[in-house]
Amino acid sequence: MFDSTDREILRRLQVDGRVANVDLAEAVRLSPSACLRRVRALEDAGVIAGYRAELDRDRVGLGLTVFLELKVQGHSAETKQMVEDALLAIPAVVACHLVSGTADFFVEGAVPDLASYEDSLLDHVLAIPAVVDIRSTFAIRTMRTRGPLPVDGLG
Repeated sequence: MFDSTDREILRRLQVDGRVANVDLAEAVRLSPSACLRRVRALEDAGVIAGYRAELDRDRVGLGLTVFLELKVQGHSAETKQMVEDALLAIPAVVACHLVSGTADFFVEGAVPDLASYEDSLLDHVLAIPAVVDIRSTFAIRTMRTRGPLPVDGLG
């Protein structure tokens, strides 16, 4: 599905999504038109899901990162969907995963401070009827918020 040129395009776009097509083409040894066709094909296939600016959490006033392990009662498709919808409606939630293990959901939140976290927890997360247990872990320091995906083994 992916050849070495596609993998190199994906690798470079993950590092700099704003790279000019002509510079990307030169880096992957393609003509600009051939490079653009490849990028468009990767976008059309949904491999490239989008482009966005990554903000510095501290500089925008969201210096506290919290991870929540949620356990829910009543494992059904309806409960799962209701919890997902409720979590995704909380502005502080920046990532949400349905997981296996002792927790059912693993949630990452970004908030200004501990008081804001308490408000989000009390007003939003604990208000979800199916949630029966929450365990919170706070990041002391973040080295990487989202790194590039390893594309070398893609075939």
